[in-house]
Amino acid sequence: QVQLVESRGGLVQAGGSLRLSCAASGRTSSSFGMAWFRQAPGKERDFVAAISRGGIGTYYADSVKGRFTISKDNAKNTVYLQMNSLNAEDTAVYYCAAGLTSLSSRSSSYDYWGQGTQVTVSS
Repeated sequence: QVQLVESRGGLVQAGGSLRLSCAASGRTSSSFGMAWFRQAPGKERDFVAAISRGGIGTYYADSVKGRFTISKDNAKNTVYLQMNSLNAEDTAVYYCAAGLTSLSSRSSSYDYWGQGTQVTVSS
């Protein structure tokens, strides 16, 4: 069993930055590919970014490419999402996910999920 705990999100002004973290326990994060998804009110959960088990390969949704960066510190069993140039469309609950997969954008590829953290961008 794996537990994923996201850091607290928050309220940020448009154009600002925020970094989310997700700490894994139960098994080492190097065993898993990991990803971030997000869900805005009334919408489906969407893929944001994924990172390979070793932390070398990354994959981004077009909507965040060039603004968001996913990274992984296997020594700390933690994955990060650095979000820059935030805009109102980035407002959502952000979820961390882990699975025996690599760079998948499909939510069904991930077996373990965090509880979600709210990110609100004010315009």
